[in-house]
Amino acid sequence: MKLIVGLGNPGARYRGTVHNIGFDVVDEVARRRDVKFEAAPAEALMARVRDSGRDGEGGGALLVKPLTYMNVSGDAVGALQRYYRIELENILVVVDDVALPAGRLRVRAKGSAGGHNGLKSIIACLGTDEFARLRVGAGRGDPRRDLSDHVLSRVTGEARETLSEATTVAADAVELFMRAPILELMNRYNAAPKDGEPDRDGKAGQT
Repeated sequence: MKLIVGLGNPGARYRGTVHNIGFDVVDEVARRRDVKFEAAPAEALMARVRDSGRDGEGGGALLVKPLTYMNVSGDAVGALQRYYRIELENILVVVDDVALPAGRLRVRAKGSAGGHNGLKSIIACLGTDEFARLRVGAGRGDPRRDLSDHVLSRVTGEARETLSEATTVAADAVELFMRAPILELMNRYNAAPKDGEPDRDGKAGQT
């Protein structure tokens, strides 16, 4: 069983914002698989993909959207991980990353929170940082603008098209994770950084 968590904030106020890219990605996977989100045995919405592996032997996957708000996402993730007894290697967290250019994907098998409060909460609740994460680049935006204002703003204009395309590709990556090891995702989706771009696990501060 795979546990695939898209991070975001619940409610209409946050729909379509930079910080809700994780929600958008798992929503797209659920749409493709024609599955619906329902109440979970934790403070979260969950959609079950029955067979996710090659030849239908993947054991299925749970698509999850925590309802705990970003800063305490770990409460829901930890509860579900324990309830379903999911191995750490079978967890993938999809999250926005302002340290990456808009639209760029970065896959890691483990690593620090990189200043992202959602990841920080999950690491605290699981007691380890050894779970995979798929970072979707959101860009920093106007450096004169407060970072929290940027990630909680609605995506518009050209950025909206860029992040919509990134959401589609990130959903492809999630589909691959359902049936393949994390190394395969890293090989396929980790493009080499251009000159001047960070090649670190989200070292720029986030919220």
